[in-house]
Amino acid sequence: MSTPAADGVTRRRVDAVRNRQRVLAATKALFAAGRVDITVDAISQRAGVGAATVVRTFGGKDALIDAAVAELLEPLIQRGRDALREPDAELALRSFLTEVMAFQSAHWISGERLGGMELPRTAAQRAALNEVGLDLITRARDGGAIRTDIDIAVVTVLISEVTYAIAKSDSASRALSESYVSVIMDGLRPQRGRA
Repeated sequence: MSTPAADGVTRRRVDAVRNRQRVLAATKALFAAGRVDITVDAISQRAGVGAATVVRTFGGKDALIDAAVAELLEPLIQRGRDALREPDAELALRSFLTEVMAFQSAHWISGERLGGMELPRTAAQRAALNEVGLDLITRARDGGAIRTDIDIAVVTVLISEVTYAIAKSDSASRALSESYVSVIMDGLRPQRGRA
């Protein structure tokens, strides 16, 4: 049988978990909306909690943003891992690149504001995303879908930089992303008479 004190502790824990979820959801929503003014006040207002709750729950705005961005990246990383199980290596890479551009299009404005912040979870997630991307590129290369006469590091930088540029375009769209992927994959296709 529970005591009133135990019930009170359980209730506070349930409230703390609920508040954490609301604050994270609010922060991710602000990122998704392209808000560049992601402040504690904006987060607390969106989450329906006090600013003190936001700070107390995460220990500060940087830690909160780190947790939110890390969570935003997780589904993209998982889609990349799922793509590694796709039998067709070229199709897997094409699909993943289109997903990456859609993600970058939705979040690049807010992402620009992350510079200079201490975000260890986000850094780990970015490293995981880069690893998945490199694995997909390597797999496509090993399968003959991508030429081998260009160093893989150059291919990775080429894809990464151009993907980001397309995502930042004012005319970014799914159709533009798919067109870009077709052009880049055509350009990376092995050339006759070359190693």
